[in-house]
Amino acid sequence: MNDFVAPLIDWAAVSPVLIVLAAGVLGVLLEAFVPARARRTTQLTLTLAALAGSLVAVGLLWDRVQENALSVVGGSYLLTPFGLGVQAVIGVCALLGVLVVAERTTTGQDAFAPAAAAVPGTAYEDETRRAGLQQTEIYPLLLFSTGGMLLFPATDDLIVMFVALEVLSLPLYVLCATARRRRLLSQEAAFKYFVLGAFASALFVFGIALVYGFAGTVRLQGVVQVLADPSVSPLGSMPALVVVGLLLVLSGLLFKIGAAPLHAWTPDVYQGAPTPITGFMAACTKAAAMGALVRVLFTLANGLDPATRHDVEVALWAVAILTMLIGTVVGAVQTDVKRLLAYSAIAHAGFLLVGVVGMDEAGSRAVLFYLLAYGLASVGAFAVVTLVRERTVSGDDTGDRAVGTVPDDGVVLGEATRLAQWAGLGRKAPWLTAAFSLFLLSMAGIPLTAGFVAKFGVFSAAVEAGAWPLALLGVLASAVSVFFYVRVIVLMVLTPPPGGEHGTASSGTTESDQQGGGSGGGTATVTGAATRTLVSRTVVTVVGSRGPAAFAIAVCAVGVLLLGILPAGALDLVGQAAQFRP
Repeated sequence: MNDFVAPLIDWAAVSPVLIVLAAGVLGVLLEAFVPARARRTTQLTLTLAALAGSLVAVGLLWDRVQENALSVVGGSYLLTPFGLGVQAVIGVCALLGVLVVAERTTTGQDAFAPAAAAVPGTAYEDETRRAGLQQTEIYPLLLFSTGGMLLFPATDDLIVMFVALEVLSLPLYVLCATARRRRLLSQEAAFKYFVLGAFASALFVFGIALVYGFAGTVRLQGVVQVLADPSVSPLGSMPALVVVGLLLVLSGLLFKIGAAPLHAWTPDVYQGAPTPITGFMAACTKAAAMGALVRVLFTLANGLDPATRHDVEVALWAVAILTMLIGTVVGAVQTDVKRLLAYSAIAHAGFLLVGVVGMDEAGSRAVLFYLLAYGLASVGAFAVVTLVRERTVSGDDTGDRAVGTVPDDGVVLGEATRLAQWAGLGRKAPWLTAAFSLFLLSMAGIPLTAGFVAKFGVFSAAVEAGAWPLALLGVLASAVSVFFYVRVIVLMVLTPPPGGEHGTASSGTTESDQQGGGSGGGTATVTGAATRTLVSRTVVTVVGSRGPAAFAIAVCAVGVLLLGILPAGALDLVGQAAQFRP
C-alpha cells in the first residue's frame, strides 16, 4: 500500500523561478517547431517576457515575505526577504543583459557564432556564415541559467543549492564557447571554466558530505540545531568536521564570485567569452553566488560557538584581503579592457566580502545594494565594449588623404579590447565615452555615483562589526583601483589616437606606374616611375546600435546616477530586504 502523501506547495512563492524555467523549456520547443525566419524574434520576446514576469512575481511577493518567510517542501525552497531581494537584483541585471545579447549592431551580426559546434576555420563554418544561420538556442540557455541563479539563494537545502549551482553553471559553460570571432579563444575559455567549475563543484559536494556526516541532515536549519546540541549528532561532538565541511562549501561559492585564491578562471573566461555573456556573468552570477554565500554564512553563524565562528571570520578576512590585493595590483598593469574589467570584478568580490565579515543585518543590507550598483555598472560597461570594434581598411600611404578620412571599404572585426586602441575614443563617440566613464567612476567609488554609496555601505558594515582594519584596507585598495579606472578615462578623452586618425599599417604591397622605359645593352631602366604602396591597416570604429544595447546602456547609466544622487528610495527597499529570517 502506498502511504505517500503529496506535499502542499505554495506555487506563488516559487513563481519567480518557475516562470523563468518554464519559459526555458518552452524556448527549447520553439527551436523545434517555429520557422527559422521567425525564431529569433519569438525567442527574444519570450525571454524578455519571462524575465519581466519574474520581476512582477517578485514585486507581488514583496509585502507577503516581509511578514513571514515562505517555506516550501520543508525548506527545500525557503524565500526570505533577503533571498527575494537578491532575486530582484538578478532579474533586473538579467533583463538588461539579454538586451545586450540581442544587439546585432549596424553590421547585422550578433556576437555569437552561426554554428557553435563547427570547428573554427573549417569550410563548414564558412558555409554557415554565408548561409546567415543564427544561434537562437542562446536564449533558452540564458533562461535556464537565470532560473538556477534565482533558486541559488532561495533554498535551505544544500543538495538543492548544489542542483541550482549546476543549473546556472552548465549553460554558462556552453555560452562561453559561442563567440562569433576569436573562436579558439572562446572555446579555450569555456574549457577552462568547465574544468575549474567542475573542481569547485566537487569541493562543494565534498563539503556537503562532511556537514551531513556531522549533523545527519543537509538542511541548514537542521545543522544549526545540531550545532546547538552536539549530543544529537550521529557522530557526537566533532566541530572540526563541520568547520572543514563549511569551508569546502564556502570554497565552491567563493569560486563563483571570483574570490582569491579561486579567481584564476576569471580573466581568461571574461576575455574569451562573448562580451554580452561576460557582462551577464559579471552581474548575475556574482549576485546569485553572494546571495547563497550570505544564506549559508548567516544561517550557520547562529549555531557556531565563539571559537568556531572566530575561525570562520579569520578565513573570511584572509580571503577578502588576498582578493582585494590581487584585483587591484594585477588589474593596474592590464593592457586589455576585458581583462581589466575581470580583475576589477575580482577586487569587487573582495569588497563584498568585507561587508559580510560581521554576518549581521547591516552587512546583508550593504551587500544587496552593492550587488545592484555593481551589476548595473558591469552590464553597461560590457555593453559599451561590444560597440567598440576593429576595422580593416585599405588605401595608400602617399599622404594625400585629408586628415580624418578613412576609406569606407573595410570589414568590421571583433571588439577592440587592447587599451591602446581606445585612445581618442572620445572624439569618435563622445556619448558612449561619457557612459563608459560613468561606469568606471562608479566602479572606482567616486562620489555622486552608485559605487560610492555601495562602498561606503560595505565599509561601514565592517566598522560596525569591529573589523575596522579590514575596512581600512578596503579603502586603500579602492584608492589604488582608482588609478586604472581613471587611466582608461584619460586615454579615451585626453590621448590622441595612435598613428593619427587612420591607425597603423599592418601590411602593404607596391605598385609601379611606369611612365616610360627602354633597353640597352641588356639592362632595363625605368624612368619617371611613380611608386605607390597599398597598405592594409586596422582602425578602431564604433558601430551603431540598433536599439537594445543603446537602451541597456542608457538605463544602466541613469540607474548608476540615480543610485548615487538619490539613493534613499533604493536604500529603503534594501533595508526591507535585508531582514534575514530563515
